[in-house]
Amino acid sequence: MSVTNAIESLNSVIRKALKKAEAHPNDEVTTKMVYLAIKDDSKKWTMPIQNWRQAMSRFIIEFE
Repeated sequence: MSVTNAIESLNSVIRKALKKAEAHPNDEVTTKMVYLAIKDDSKKWTMPIQNWRQAMSRFIIEFE
């Protein structure tokens, strides 16, 4: 149950970022906005996510 809630919460964060990014025609800007939204939201998480550190490292390489 908690995994479903975490996924729904993350989907909400992504949807909000995409809605804000609609004004930008550039896919790279949109992708970075989603990445930054996930990065910011992940600071609020209280339960550790398995392999999250590895995933975040990959996101950093890809988007920064």
